[in-house]
Amino acid sequence: MSETSRPMIDEVDLMIDNARLRDELEPYRDESIDDPTTRRMPLKQENEYLASILAWERAPALPIRDWFDPPLSIPAPESLDDTALEATLIDTLVRLQSQNIVLSCTDHLSDRELYTLICRDILSCCEKKLASPGNELEWRCIDDNETWLAYYATPVERRRFQEEFQVDLPESRPLSRRRNLPGIRAHEQRE
Repeated sequence: MSETSRPMIDEVDLMIDNARLRDELEPYRDESIDDPTTRRMPLKQENEYLASILAWERAPALPIRDWFDPPLSIPAPESLDDTALEATLIDTLVRLQSQNIVLSCTDHLSDRELYTLICRDILSCCEKKLASPGNELEWRCIDDNETWLAYYATPVERRRFQEEFQVDLPESRPLSRRRNLPGIRAHEQRE
């Protein structure tokens, strides 16, 4: 086989993979598969995109505690004193990170509040577990715009929010801590 025929064979293999992926995705067909921007992607990149959609569709939705073997079980927050809670929190964050679960926007919470959030909300939440490398589940530890605007939004984001929604903004507040613990992303710095 000549050197010049190899790219043609690679292209044919990519086209065969593309057809196979599209066939396997047929039961899940929606606008993400038919997105016209995928047609502007190189075939290899399109196949990676289609494979990621297929992996997502086939991934099991499990409570996050069941992503671990054995399932992750942590003591109730009220059963721990502050010292035990801090150690258990750090251990839990390391374990979450081992499953590519990344927490963000945590610096406004006390250790006890963060631990309670993990115990009450995160571990019981059903999410799709993808085994492919590079996939992270990011859990933003805020559930309202007021907290985000007060602690995490940059001045530009605050102004845009105010212009878009025509509302009074909460006062910008300093964060109570700057966490640098495993599994926690540093928040965006204010400008």
